[in-house]
Amino acid sequence: MPAAAATYALPAAWRDRFGLRRYGFHGLSHGYAARRGAALLGTTPDKLRMVTCHLGAGASLAAVRYGRSVDTTMGFTPLDGLVMATRPGNTDPGLLVWLLRDGGIPVTELASGLEHESGLYGLAGSADMRDVMRSAQAGEPSAVLARDVYTHRLRQQIAAMAAAMDGLDALVFAGGVGEHSAPIRASAALGFLGIAVDAERNHSAHGDADISADGAAVRTLVVTAREDIEIAHQVRALLTSALAAR
Repeated sequence: MPAAAATYALPAAWRDRFGLRRYGFHGLSHGYAARRGAALLGTTPDKLRMVTCHLGAGASLAAVRYGRSVDTTMGFTPLDGLVMATRPGNTDPGLLVWLLRDGGIPVTELASGLEHESGLYGLAGSADMRDVMRSAQAGEPSAVLARDVYTHRLRQQIAAMAAAMDGLDALVFAGGVGEHSAPIRASAALGFLGIAVDAERNHSAHGDADISADGAAVRTLVVTAREDIEIAHQVRALLTSALAAR
Protein backbone atom coordinates (compact mmCIF):
# COMPACT_ATOMS: atom_id res chain seq x y z
CA MET A 1 0.00 0.00 0.00
CA PRO A 2 1.16 3.57 -0.49
CA ALA A 3 2.53 5.33 2.56
CA ALA A 4 -0.57 7.52 2.89
CA ALA A 5 -2.71 4.41 3.39
CA ALA A 6 -0.26 2.39 5.45
CA THR A 7 0.99 5.00 7.96
CA TYR A 8 -0.48 5.61 11.40
CA ALA A 9 -0.37 9.22 12.63
CA LEU A 10 1.54 8.19 15.77
CA PRO A 11 4.81 9.47 17.24
CA ALA A 12 7.72 8.66 14.92
CA ALA A 13 9.65 7.10 17.80
CA TRP A 14 6.89 4.52 18.28
CA ARG A 15 6.55 3.80 14.58
CA ASP A 16 10.30 3.38 14.13
CA ARG A 17 10.83 1.30 17.27
CA PHE A 18 7.97 -1.15 16.79
CA GLY A 19 7.39 -1.08 13.04
CA LEU A 20 3.88 0.25 13.51
CA ARG A 21 1.92 0.48 10.26
CA ARG A 22 -1.22 -0.84 8.63
CA TYR A 23 -0.54 -4.27 7.14
CA GLY A 24 -3.91 -5.74 6.24
CA PHE A 25 -4.82 -9.43 6.12
CA HIS A 26 -6.67 -11.97 3.93
CA GLY A 27 -4.23 -11.20 1.13
CA LEU A 28 -4.53 -14.63 -0.47
CA SER A 29 -8.31 -14.37 -0.65
CA HIS A 30 -8.23 -10.81 -2.00
CA GLY A 31 -5.59 -11.75 -4.56
CA TYR A 32 -7.63 -14.66 -5.88
CA ALA A 33 -10.90 -12.70 -5.81
CA ALA A 34 -9.34 -9.92 -7.88
CA ARG A 35 -7.89 -12.30 -10.48
CA ARG A 36 -10.97 -14.50 -10.72
CA GLY A 37 -13.35 -11.55 -10.71
CA ALA A 38 -11.49 -9.93 -13.58
CA ALA A 39 -11.50 -13.22 -15.49
CA LEU A 40 -15.29 -13.44 -15.13
CA LEU A 41 -15.44 -10.02 -16.77
CA GLY A 42 -13.16 -11.16 -19.59
CA THR A 43 -10.22 -9.02 -18.58
CA THR A 44 -7.32 -8.80 -16.08
CA PRO A 45 -7.02 -6.97 -12.73
CA ASP A 46 -4.63 -4.38 -14.19
CA LYS A 47 -7.57 -3.01 -16.20
CA LEU A 48 -9.95 -2.54 -13.27
CA ARG A 49 -10.60 -0.70 -10.01
CA MET A 50 -12.05 -3.36 -7.73
CA VAL A 51 -13.25 -3.64 -4.16
CA THR A 52 -12.81 -7.23 -3.04
CA CYS A 53 -14.86 -8.28 -0.01
CA HIS A 54 -13.70 -11.23 2.08
CA LEU A 55 -16.68 -11.70 4.38
CA GLY A 56 -16.38 -14.67 6.69
CA ALA A 57 -15.77 -15.14 10.41
CA GLY A 58 -13.00 -12.65 9.79
CA ALA A 59 -13.86 -9.91 7.33
CA SER A 60 -11.97 -7.31 5.35
CA LEU A 61 -12.12 -5.28 2.18
CA ALA A 62 -9.32 -4.38 -0.21
CA ALA A 63 -9.12 -1.60 -2.76
CA VAL A 64 -7.38 -3.17 -5.77
CA ARG A 65 -6.50 -0.47 -8.28
CA TYR A 66 -5.26 -1.79 -11.61
CA GLY A 67 -3.85 -4.97 -10.08
CA ARG A 68 -2.36 -3.54 -6.90
CA SER A 69 -3.88 -3.26 -3.42
CA VAL A 70 -3.84 0.40 -2.39
CA ASP A 71 -5.93 0.22 0.79
CA THR A 72 -7.59 -2.25 3.13
CA THR A 73 -9.88 -2.21 6.15
CA MET A 74 -7.68 -4.25 8.49
CA GLY A 75 -4.67 -2.60 10.10
CA PHE A 76 -1.78 -3.60 12.37
CA THR A 77 -3.90 -6.53 13.57
CA PRO A 78 -7.02 -8.30 12.22
CA LEU A 79 -9.20 -6.48 14.80
CA ASP A 80 -9.65 -3.37 12.68
CA GLY A 81 -12.20 -2.50 10.02
CA LEU A 82 -15.49 -4.33 9.48
CA VAL A 83 -17.70 -5.93 12.12
CA MET A 84 -16.86 -9.65 12.19
CA ALA A 85 -18.12 -12.82 13.87
CA THR A 86 -16.40 -12.15 17.20
CA ARG A 87 -14.22 -9.06 16.51
CA PRO A 88 -15.53 -5.48 16.75
CA GLY A 89 -13.78 -3.82 13.81
CA ASN A 90 -13.21 -0.06 14.05
CA THR A 91 -13.20 0.98 17.71
CA ASP A 92 -12.19 4.30 19.24
CA PRO A 93 -8.77 3.72 20.86
CA GLY A 94 -9.77 6.21 23.55
CA LEU A 95 -12.58 3.86 24.54
CA LEU A 96 -10.06 1.04 25.03
CA VAL A 97 -7.82 3.31 27.11
CA TRP A 98 -10.85 4.27 29.20
CA LEU A 99 -11.73 0.60 29.81
CA LEU A 100 -8.18 -0.10 31.00
CA ARG A 101 -7.63 3.03 33.07
CA ASP A 102 -11.10 3.94 34.36
CA GLY A 103 -13.11 0.76 33.86
CA GLY A 104 -10.55 -1.45 35.58
CA ILE A 105 -10.67 -4.08 32.83
CA PRO A 106 -7.47 -6.19 32.92
CA VAL A 107 -5.43 -6.28 29.71
CA THR A 108 -5.99 -10.02 29.31
CA GLU A 109 -9.77 -9.61 29.65
CA LEU A 110 -9.76 -6.74 27.17
CA ALA A 111 -7.75 -8.74 24.64
CA SER A 112 -10.03 -11.76 25.00
CA GLY A 113 -13.18 -9.65 24.77
CA LEU A 114 -12.01 -7.93 21.59
CA GLU A 115 -10.97 -11.18 19.93
CA HIS A 116 -13.66 -13.62 21.05
CA GLU A 117 -16.70 -11.82 22.52
CA SER A 118 -17.35 -8.83 20.27
CA GLY A 119 -18.73 -8.45 16.73
CA LEU A 120 -21.94 -10.32 15.90
CA TYR A 121 -21.51 -12.42 19.03
CA GLY A 122 -21.32 -9.36 21.25
CA LEU A 123 -24.35 -7.77 19.61
CA ALA A 124 -26.65 -10.73 19.03
CA GLY A 125 -25.27 -13.60 21.10
CA SER A 126 -24.32 -15.62 18.02
CA ALA A 127 -21.23 -15.46 15.81
CA ASP A 128 -23.04 -17.19 12.92
CA MET A 129 -24.50 -14.77 10.38
CA ARG A 130 -27.14 -17.36 9.43
CA ASP A 131 -28.48 -17.35 13.00
CA VAL A 132 -28.36 -13.56 13.14
CA MET A 133 -30.28 -13.17 9.87
CA ARG A 134 -32.95 -15.70 10.89
CA SER A 135 -33.44 -13.96 14.23
CA ALA A 136 -33.47 -10.53 12.59
CA GLN A 137 -36.14 -11.69 10.15
CA ALA A 138 -38.19 -12.82 13.15
CA GLY A 139 -37.84 -9.35 14.64
CA GLU A 140 -35.42 -10.09 17.48
CA PRO A 141 -34.15 -6.58 18.44
CA SER A 142 -30.55 -7.57 19.21
CA ALA A 143 -30.28 -9.47 15.91
CA VAL A 144 -31.79 -6.56 13.96
CA LEU A 145 -29.23 -4.26 15.56
CA ALA A 146 -26.38 -6.69 14.78
CA ARG A 147 -27.45 -6.95 11.13
CA ASP A 148 -27.80 -3.20 10.80
CA VAL A 149 -24.45 -2.41 12.44
CA TYR A 150 -22.78 -5.00 10.20
CA THR A 151 -24.29 -3.65 6.98
CA HIS A 152 -23.76 -0.01 7.99
CA ARG A 153 -20.03 -0.64 8.44
CA LEU A 154 -19.86 -2.69 5.23
CA ARG A 155 -21.49 0.04 3.13
CA GLN A 156 -19.37 2.73 4.74
CA GLN A 157 -16.12 0.90 4.08
CA ILE A 158 -16.97 -0.07 0.48
CA ALA A 159 -17.44 3.63 -0.22
CA ALA A 160 -14.13 4.39 1.49
CA MET A 161 -12.31 1.81 -0.62
CA ALA A 162 -13.84 3.29 -3.78
CA ALA A 163 -12.68 6.73 -2.70
CA ALA A 164 -9.12 5.41 -2.31
CA MET A 165 -9.18 4.48 -6.01
CA ASP A 166 -11.06 7.54 -7.34
CA GLY A 167 -13.82 5.27 -8.61
CA LEU A 168 -15.03 1.71 -8.94
CA ASP A 169 -15.48 -0.76 -11.78
CA ALA A 170 -16.26 -4.01 -9.95
CA LEU A 171 -17.34 -5.24 -6.50
CA VAL A 172 -16.41 -8.84 -5.68
CA PHE A 173 -17.79 -10.91 -2.77
CA ALA A 174 -16.01 -13.95 -1.32
CA GLY A 175 -15.92 -15.85 1.98
CA GLY A 176 -18.66 -17.69 3.82
CA VAL A 177 -20.96 -14.67 4.25
CA GLY A 178 -19.99 -13.05 0.96
CA GLU A 179 -20.69 -16.22 -1.01
CA HIS A 180 -23.88 -17.35 0.72
CA SER A 181 -25.79 -14.37 2.10
CA ALA A 182 -27.84 -12.70 -0.61
CA PRO A 183 -29.32 -10.11 1.80
CA ILE A 184 -25.86 -8.96 2.89
CA ARG A 185 -24.76 -8.62 -0.74
CA ALA A 186 -27.95 -6.71 -1.55
CA SER A 187 -27.27 -4.29 1.30
CA ALA A 188 -24.04 -3.25 -0.43
CA ALA A 189 -25.84 -2.00 -3.56
CA LEU A 190 -24.73 1.62 -3.25
CA GLY A 191 -26.62 3.31 -6.05
CA PHE A 192 -24.66 6.56 -5.84
CA LEU A 193 -21.53 4.57 -6.75
CA GLY A 194 -23.24 2.84 -9.66
CA ILE A 195 -23.68 -0.48 -7.82
CA ALA A 196 -26.96 -2.24 -8.59
CA VAL A 197 -27.77 -5.90 -7.94
CA ASP A 198 -30.38 -7.97 -9.78
CA ALA A 199 -32.60 -9.53 -7.12
CA GLU A 200 -33.13 -12.84 -8.92
CA ARG A 201 -29.49 -13.27 -9.92
CA ASN A 202 -28.42 -12.43 -6.39
CA HIS A 203 -30.87 -14.85 -4.79
CA SER A 204 -29.98 -17.76 -7.11
CA ALA A 205 -26.21 -17.20 -7.22
CA HIS A 206 -24.24 -20.40 -6.71
CA GLY A 207 -20.49 -20.58 -7.15
CA ASP A 208 -18.88 -17.90 -9.31
CA ALA A 209 -21.56 -15.58 -10.64
CA ASP A 210 -22.31 -12.11 -11.97
CA ILE A 211 -25.23 -10.68 -10.00
CA SER A 212 -25.20 -7.19 -11.52
CA ALA A 213 -28.44 -5.55 -12.57
CA ASP A 214 -28.74 -4.87 -16.28
CA GLY A 215 -27.07 -1.59 -17.18
CA ALA A 216 -25.27 -1.19 -13.83
CA ALA A 217 -22.15 0.96 -14.10
CA VAL A 218 -20.33 -1.25 -11.58
CA ARG A 219 -20.30 -5.02 -11.99
CA THR A 220 -21.06 -7.05 -8.85
CA LEU A 221 -19.66 -10.57 -8.67
CA VAL A 222 -19.63 -13.56 -6.33
CA VAL A 223 -16.44 -15.64 -6.28
CA THR A 224 -15.75 -18.84 -4.34
CA ALA A 225 -12.76 -18.20 -2.07
CA ARG A 226 -9.81 -20.34 -3.17
CA GLU A 227 -6.71 -19.38 -1.21
CA ASP A 228 -5.20 -22.74 -2.21
CA ILE A 229 -5.23 -21.75 -5.87
CA GLU A 230 -3.72 -18.37 -5.04
CA ILE A 231 -0.92 -20.05 -3.07
CA ALA A 232 -0.18 -22.29 -6.05
CA HIS A 233 -0.27 -19.29 -8.40
CA GLN A 234 2.20 -17.32 -6.29
CA VAL A 235 4.54 -20.29 -5.79
CA ARG A 236 4.58 -20.94 -9.52
CA ALA A 237 5.33 -17.27 -10.22
CA LEU A 238 8.16 -17.30 -7.69
CA LEU A 239 9.70 -20.49 -9.09
CA THR A 240 9.38 -19.20 -12.65
CA SER A 241 11.14 -16.00 -11.67
CA ALA A 242 13.88 -17.88 -9.83
CA LEU A 243 14.51 -20.21 -12.78
CA ALA A 244 14.62 -17.29 -15.20
CA ALA A 245 17.26 -15.56 -13.06
CA ARG A 246 19.59 -18.58 -13.06
